[in-house]
Amino acid sequence: MNINQLSKRLMAVASRIPQQAVIADIGSDHAYLPCYAVKKGLAVKAIAGEVADGPLQAARQQVKEAGLEEKIAVRRGSGLEVIAAGEVDCVTIAGMGGTLITSILEEGKEKLPGVKRLILQPNLRADHIRKWLLTNGWELIEEEIMEEDGKIYEILIAEKGDAERPYSSQKELELLTGPMLLQERSDVFLKKWKREAAQLEVVLESLKKAGNQKAAEEKRRSILQELQLIKEAIDSEENERP
Repeated sequence: MNINQLSKRLMAVASRIPQQAVIADIGSDHAYLPCYAVKKGLAVKAIAGEVADGPLQAARQQVKEAGLEEKIAVRRGSGLEVIAAGEVDCVTIAGMGGTLITSILEEGKEKLPGVKRLILQPNLRADHIRKWLLTNGWELIEEEIMEEDGKIYEILIAEKGDAERPYSSQKELELLTGPMLLQERSDVFLKKWKREAAQLEVVLESLKKAGNQKAAEEKRRSILQELQLIKEAIDSEENERP
């Protein structure tokens, strides 16, 4: 991967950047995404945020080598603290867990006024992000699920709007699996949730041997509830197949 040829998942993120946007890429690593976006004319300016020394230096070096120092600012900081309110109109966060992405959005939400679009690519627990978006008035306008190198990724695109609009009477299931992804029911979607169900079954078996059965029972109920939702998504898929 380089600034001219991104990975499949980062290409999917880049393709959702609005034309002429000013973007902040949080946890930018080598700054491949902002460099690509600016070089291809998707974004006019960018901020690459990193908290760790190694990736920060790699990002600075990448921006320098690309000759984009006037258009891309590489900043050290945690989450959205690298931007000022109103400074960018699009935020991308890719390659983290959904719980971490959610905490970044929550802790930095005072920086979000003026941001028109969020493009979020969690490695897992996308449901945590959907719940945050719903609670904070961000409308989920598009979702994508894809597989790359044996790993399955989801991409969530949200804008300020009617946060309830994407959801139906199956809201609990849709928050877990994605309202648009559930409707599309792709092969990758089915593969992901069959895999998740199998993993949860293993956890249930291990809980039978837990020392503290009272605590284990609480966790067991939570897992069974999630497993029931997953099986509902899988069964819906399989029932509709010829």
